[in-house]
Amino acid sequence: MIMPPAVSIEHVHKHYGAVQALRDVDFCIARGEFFGLLGPNGAGKSTLINIMAGLVRAAQGRVCILGHDVVRGYRQARSLLGVVPQELVYDGFFTVREMLRLQSGYFGMTRNDAWIDELIDTLGLSAQTHTNMQKLSGGMKRRVLIAQALVHKPQVVVLDEPSAGVDTELRQSLWEFTRRLHHEGHTIVLTTHYLEEAEALCDRIAILDRGKLAALDSKAALLARHPYRLFLLRLAGGDAPLPPAVERLVSARNGDQITLRLHRLDDQIGGVLDALRAAGYTLLDLHSFEPRLEDVFLELTSSRPPVEQHPC
Repeated sequence: MIMPPAVSIEHVHKHYGAVQALRDVDFCIARGEFFGLLGPNGAGKSTLINIMAGLVRAAQGRVCILGHDVVRGYRQARSLLGVVPQELVYDGFFTVREMLRLQSGYFGMTRNDAWIDELIDTLGLSAQTHTNMQKLSGGMKRRVLIAQALVHKPQVVVLDEPSAGVDTELRQSLWEFTRRLHHEGHTIVLTTHYLEEAEALCDRIAILDRGKLAALDSKAALLARHPYRLFLLRLAGGDAPLPPAVERLVSARNGDQITLRLHRLDDQIGGVLDALRAAGYTLLDLHSFEPRLEDVFLELTSSRPPVEQHPC
C-alpha cells in the first residue's frame, strides 16, 4: 500500500477579484520532510497556507493532508495539521494554561494535561502558566501560539514566519525545538524571509513568485544551479579607476574591498588579477565563496519564467 504524502497540492488556483493569488500550483511534501516554502511578499505563500488550514477555499484544484481532502475530509485534515500563524492572534480573556486546554478540547483531547505541561516547560512558559494572555510580551505570546499549534499533536506543522520580530534567544530555542519535532518524525513546513534559516534547516524548498511555482528542488540542487562564484578581493594602491573589464564584474564595494561575480564556466580570475596589477593595484587578500540561498532566491524571483511543475 502506497502511503500518501504529508501534503498534496494539486493544480491549485485562487484569485481575489482581478488578483490571481495562485496559478496552477502543483507539488507535494513528503512525510518527515523539513520543507521550505519561500517567496517575496505577495507571492501567494499565506494564501496557500490558509487553503491548507481550511481558512480559504481554492477556486480550482485541491489540497490533501496525509490523504485527507481539506474540504471533503476537513475534520481529519485539520486534526493532522498545526499552524503557527504569522500574526499574534489570541484571546485575551484566558491564561496560558486555559488557552491550551481550550484548544486541546477543540480536537476532543480532554485528558491532555501531561502534553500541555511538556509544551509549557519546553517553550519556557512555566512562569507564565497562570498569566492572562494579554499581559504577556510579544515573544511570550509567540511561544503560546507555537504551543497552541502543537497541543493536539499534529503530524504536519506549518511555521509561518515564526521568528519574525522575536529576540535571538527565542529564535535559537524555537529552532532547537523545531529540530526536535522533525527528529521525532513530524513534517515541518517553514515560511520565512530569513533565508539563512531556510538554508540551515530545510531539506527541500519551493519558491513561489507572483502566484506561480518558480522552483522546487533540494537545497543542494538549488544552490548548484546558480551559475556564478563570488570572489572577495582586498586591494591597495592604484589611483586609477578599475579596468573596464574588471569593473563590469564588480557586484559590491566596501572600502578597499570589492566583490566580483564570475561565471563558473569562465576561468577569469587570472586575467582579473593581471589587469589589476597592470593598473597599479596590489592584492592584499582574496577569498572565494559559493552563492547563498539568498543569491539563488533573487535570481529566481526577478524576471525568470516559472519552472515546469511536477506533482512530487
